[in-house]
Amino acid sequence: MSERRPRRRRDPDRTREDILEAAREVLAEDGKEGLSVARVAQRAGVNRGTAYQHFQTREQLIEATVEWVGDKLFEAVFGDPDEAKDQPVENISVEDVNDQLASFAMENPALGRVWLLEVLSSRRPAKDPFWRQYKSNFEKFAQTSFAQPGMDAEVLSVLILAGSFIWPVWARAHARSAKEREKMLKRFTREILRLSLHGTLRPEKYRELDTRVMRDLRKKR
Repeated sequence: MSERRPRRRRDPDRTREDILEAAREVLAEDGKEGLSVARVAQRAGVNRGTAYQHFQTREQLIEATVEWVGDKLFEAVFGDPDEAKDQPVENISVEDVNDQLASFAMENPALGRVWLLEVLSSRRPAKDPFWRQYKSNFEKFAQTSFAQPGMDAEVLSVLILAGSFIWPVWARAHARSAKEREKMLKRFTREILRLSLHGTLRPEKYRELDTRVMRDLRKKR
């Protein structure tokens, strides 16, 4: 466990950042179950009462930490938020997005999973800027001539995000070095790209199934 940081006079903004940094460390080590305002205050080296002035409940602390992770994830995958918002979907590289997402997940496994579960269990996931941008890109892509008919943007978004943040659990359990983890990361991104390009079934071998799926999609429209 990290040593307790020395107490010192702080300005409110710096204090808040120190508290959030300590919260990220606790979440990365022990997940949500191990987080409390009191423990985070001790880790940050601030008075418990001061910590409660910034975050009155652990839920507020978790929410702020998840928001920070979402912002960092957005920057890692899409870059500047203002530029990403107006970028045509045709100019977005599927390979780059997959690679950057998977790399972030591998570098931030515990925090990434906390972020993912919080966003997916939220009644308003669109509040998260990364989720909003990620799903929106799939929705825009579904309208182009490059997409297979009937593509479900929401399902695909959840599937790929879930895989991206769960794969590091497998990789870190089965890789003994950073070099081996890098190889496993490349295996994952390569397979995600292959699925994006081709899917898992060859339609010509499953024509009856393909016909039924397309018929079901037409009924839903």
